[in-house]
Amino acid sequence: MPTPFLLRPVVAHEFDAWARVIANTYNEDLTPDALRRERAATELARTLGAFDDGAPVGGTAARARMLTVPGAVVPVAGVTCVGVAPTHRRRGILTALMRRQLADLHESGAEPLAVLRPSEAGIYGRFGYGLATRGAQLRCDKRAMVFRPDVDFGTGSIRLLDHKKARPLLEQVYEQAHQRTVGWPARKAFAWNERLLDDDAARDGATALRFAVHHEADGTATGYALYRVHSGRDVLGNNASTVRVIELAALSHPAHAALWRYLAGIDLVPWLECEAAVDEPLPHLLVDARAVRSSEVDRLWVRLVDVPRALAARRYAVPLDVVVAVADAFCPWNTGHYRLRAESPEAPAACTRSTAEPDLRLTVAELGAAYLGGTTLATLAAAGRVEELRPGALARTSTAFRGEREPCYPGGAAFPAF
Repeated sequence: MPTPFLLRPVVAHEFDAWARVIANTYNEDLTPDALRRERAATELARTLGAFDDGAPVGGTAARARMLTVPGAVVPVAGVTCVGVAPTHRRRGILTALMRRQLADLHESGAEPLAVLRPSEAGIYGRFGYGLATRGAQLRCDKRAMVFRPDVDFGTGSIRLLDHKKARPLLEQVYEQAHQRTVGWPARKAFAWNERLLDDDAARDGATALRFAVHHEADGTATGYALYRVHSGRDVLGNNASTVRVIELAALSHPAHAALWRYLAGIDLVPWLECEAAVDEPLPHLLVDARAVRSSEVDRLWVRLVDVPRALAARRYAVPLDVVVAVADAFCPWNTGHYRLRAESPEAPAACTRSTAEPDLRLTVAELGAAYLGGTTLATLAAAGRVEELRPGALARTSTAFRGEREPCYPGGAAFPAF
């Protein structure tokens, strides 16, 4: 149903008011510095505002990013700044904004995928987004973190650096790490500025950001850990101080192990918290795996804007030749039958429309959920969300979509969305 509100890109003199409307939907205030950072990260041509009598009452934006997917790095539209003023909810504005944004992306022929990190998990499935990555929220008892005697920590060393010396090394390590880690986006300057933001709001009562950089014997940086220490006591007066790991990246197994050993060895702090991939190896480095407790939370949601382009952009774990019937009520141009062929994990895939009888039936949201190789089509079928029409097609296709490791999104809840 069409919305009575005007939808159009935001122009320069409207930006502050528009950004404040979005922030208010998350019960946040924007300082002048925050407004400047947001403006620097935003392409006005890729914003949308909903206007009532000339005043912004909602909006969304997209940022051009590169995202690592199985076997490739592909352009994606990072959806951010989604919100509707509390005075204008339940009037179809969000649906209209999402529909217009996806239609604009499709008509532009730009990115074949849209990705976002939702504030609430129940919002975006109806717009065709699928839950593609999860984060494991780790809480570790450092007093029980004894490393196995056979762990290889390498011959490198860890140095604490200041922001100025650390940043170029962090960027170098991250650039290499993201290309081998599914779910990690390439980072532009604005994203690094947000990642390393160290004002009072970012600290949330903890210390300033610490930069621990792992170096090999020849001086090459091969990993880093960003962290803060939050001091506190529990209700009984016991020390409840916590090392809060903001981000950890490593280019080798020894560097990964050495960084965790360093964090576990920080004195006078009994707890360690971090968000990591759901298959984070840390518990397997320890004598007592129960020193690490975890709970899962959804993180990155993926939406195929152009089904054949998106499916052809990634690689597949096993050879595949399958016809899938895709339904997409929100973006009807995607609805149809597609033949997906991949000769080998190394070869480019091909995806074209087909008139053949389908082997599987699903909606675009299931393709988004499975796209990064985490959520499996077999799991979705067990939930009744994928229908197998030819025996054996489900197992083969589910295996083909799977990645070597679980995909993840770096930064967790503390890191701003795309």
